[in-house]
Amino acid sequence: MAIVLASASPRRKELLEMLRVKDLVILPAEGDEICPAGLSPDETVKALAYAKALEVFDRWQKQPSRREGDVILAADTIVWHRGRILGKPHSREDGFSMLRSLSGNVHEVYTGVVVLSADRAEREAVCSRVTFRELSDREINAYLDTGEPMDKAGAYGAQGIGALFVTAIEGDFYNVMGLPLCTTGRMLHRVGVELL
Repeated sequence: MAIVLASASPRRKELLEMLRVKDLVILPAEGDEICPAGLSPDETVKALAYAKALEVFDRWQKQPSRREGDVILAADTIVWHRGRILGKPHSREDGFSMLRSLSGNVHEVYTGVVVLSADRAEREAVCSRVTFRELSDREINAYLDTGEPMDKAGAYGAQGIGALFVTAIEGDFYNVMGLPLCTTGRMLHRVGVELL
C-alpha cells in the first residue's frame, strides 16, 4: 500500500521519511491554487488540500503501478495574520512587507490535511500560534538575501534560518513546517495505514 504525497514540498517529504514511511510516492498536484472566497482559515486550507487530493487521486488511478488500498495524502499551509492570508511572497518587497508585519507579533499557521482513499476522505485542519521577536530592517534584508523566504508561506521557514525570529510556538511544531504529524498519523490510521 502506497502513500501518495500530493506535494512537491521537500519538507513534507522529509517529514514522512523521518517517520520511515516505506512506500512513499511523490506525485505533486499541478493545478492552480485558488482560495475559495469567504471561508475561515481552517476551511480554506481544508478546501485547498482537498482539491489537491482529488486532482492527484484522478491521476493516480491511471498509473500502472497503483495498487488496491493506496491513499493520497495532501496538505496546504497558510499563515494568517491580521485577518488575511500571507502566502508565498511574489517579490522581495512582498517578502519584506510580510516579515515587517510579523515582527514583534503573534500569527497563526493553519495546515489542512486530507487523506483520500477509494472509499473514504478524511479532512482536518490544525492551527499553531507563532510569536516573532522584533526584527530590524537589516535582519529582514539579510534573511531575504539568503533566498529562504521566497518559497515559504509568510516568507519564513521555522525549520531553517527563520528559527532565529521565533520566540514561541503554541501547538504542533510540525504544523508550522507544513505537515502536522500527530494529526496526519491519526488520519492515516483511520483509513487503515499504520505508521507504527
